[in-house]
Amino acid sequence: MTRHDRLALSLVAEPGDPRLPDLLAVHEPGRVVEAVRGGSPLPGFRMPEAWTERSHDLDRLVEICRSRATAAGLRWICPGDRGWPDALGDLEHVEPLHGTSGAPLGLWLRGAADLAELGEQAVAIVGARACTTYGAECASDLAADLADGRWTVISGAAYGIDGCAHRGALAMGRATVAVLACGADIDYPRSHAGLLEHIAQEGLVISEQAPGQTPIKRRFLSRNRIIAALTQGTVVVEAAVRSGSLNTLNWADQLGRVTMAVPGPVTSQASGGAHAAVREGKAVLVTSGKDVLEELGGLGAEESAAASPSTEFDLLPPAARTTLDGLDWRTSRSAADIAAEARISERDVRSALALLERQELATRSGAGWVLHRRADIG
Repeated sequence: MTRHDRLALSLVAEPGDPRLPDLLAVHEPGRVVEAVRGGSPLPGFRMPEAWTERSHDLDRLVEICRSRATAAGLRWICPGDRGWPDALGDLEHVEPLHGTSGAPLGLWLRGAADLAELGEQAVAIVGARACTTYGAECASDLAADLADGRWTVISGAAYGIDGCAHRGALAMGRATVAVLACGADIDYPRSHAGLLEHIAQEGLVISEQAPGQTPIKRRFLSRNRIIAALTQGTVVVEAAVRSGSLNTLNWADQLGRVTMAVPGPVTSQASGGAHAAVREGKAVLVTSGKDVLEELGGLGAEESAAASPSTEFDLLPPAARTTLDGLDWRTSRSAADIAAEARISERDVRSALALLERQELATRSGAGWVLHRRADIG
């Protein structure tokens, strides 16, 4: 009955209620539900009035919830179920933030994908709703790069950066996950109904809120902890000083996840919060998917590096690179001069110069050599 008890308790207590973690550390969900219904009280715990009021109609609430879920094609998963991400358990070990804490009792999922599998390599991309064109392009490109590298992009499906991040991932034909502050059957914002349907087809739309629940401010804040916990790192792309996306960054920081930022110009108010996060050491500045992978500890970095084309300079032997560095466009230099400056043998320099001449990187000029063309571009 644990799954049913968790579902019932989620309809009694507001998800993210900071009283739940300590309570569930001592009592099973079924025992808490029993006490809420008027059974034997829980030692040392005063039952909140709001919980007992909702318990009077709990059976009907559960029935309505299941009916709505069936109609919308939602499924309920909780700890112990296949597809449950163990990373969400980390929320049990951090302090409350803005009146919210703890792992979700369960999640409602729209879509057939496996959430645990999608979370194995996942990055959150969040940011300003009223983003600039620059921010929108950065978010889309970053999401596309990460999705192309087989990373799952997770965001909140809001206007601005969130929507751009989802679209960037979908453009690469990859799954993405939208975490909502309302029921997973509610298209919010309404104009993102098509986007949310596409996300559900390719990935997942999820929420800890019961089907039919509407979004309110506190639910956005509690939703943010799930976005942060599901991922290995969070990237904020543009964020004003009071942006809600900074709340996600703070959750990621508390959880020990990697925190990153892509701010806009220093004069942009839309990036004031992102600038402050970088300045205060709360986020590392990143500019590309490669930067993000490097900050995540190199996961996938080898693949990223292999996909990046090397320049002609990178492919030269060490002595040839050193010799090329010693050449100038206008001033002719002898092999002896180059060897003395670079501190390698004259024989190695002469051998390198022969190679550089064959590749048309260096050319003779009188008794010496000059640079013919650059090798460090393209």
